[in-house]
Amino acid sequence: MRLNALVAAWATFLMPLALPIMRLWPNVSPLTVVPEVDLARYMGTWYEIARLPTRFEEGCVAARAKYNLRQDGRVEIINACRLNSFDGRVKTVRGIARVVDKKTNARLKVSFFWPFYGKYWIIDLGKDYEYAVVGNPRRNYLWILSRRPEMDDGLYQLLLKSLAAKGYDTSRMIKTPQITEDSSPDQKEHIGG
Repeated sequence: MRLNALVAAWATFLMPLALPIMRLWPNVSPLTVVPEVDLARYMGTWYEIARLPTRFEEGCVAARAKYNLRQDGRVEIINACRLNSFDGRVKTVRGIARVVDKKTNARLKVSFFWPFYGKYWIIDLGKDYEYAVVGNPRRNYLWILSRRPEMDDGLYQLLLKSLAAKGYDTSRMIKTPQITEDSSPDQKEHIGG
């Protein structure tokens, strides 16, 4: 009897505190990752095609990431973009990632500022590693990446549809302007392309 009263008292006290926190995570199924990632094939340069808005990428255009597999098995990351225009200042940030799911290699933890780590989950990947989609289980981060600075619109729309089915709010996606083959030579020179 006394235990039931104690549980009821705690539930009465904690439930009002827990409800606002529970609303932060939508009622969606757990986020799944791809079955397998060959890390050696994943390395190299990726162009950001689109992303959910983030404070740390405000104003970024021509964003790209370069991944290098280190001897110790961790991944060196170099993210770069131009601020506000193709002629803008280059913003670069370096980080390190480690695989936390050795079975798939699709779940990593990334740090750009030690000791803080974020979840980097590869949730979609092209058969030939021509595109990748990276997110996190809370669904507040999302990037669509490509080996080329442009992506076929049909594929892009297909990925958006798939991501919406996974619980992402794709209406908030921001397409990242990139220097493409059609860009002027002056633009290519300014971004290092």
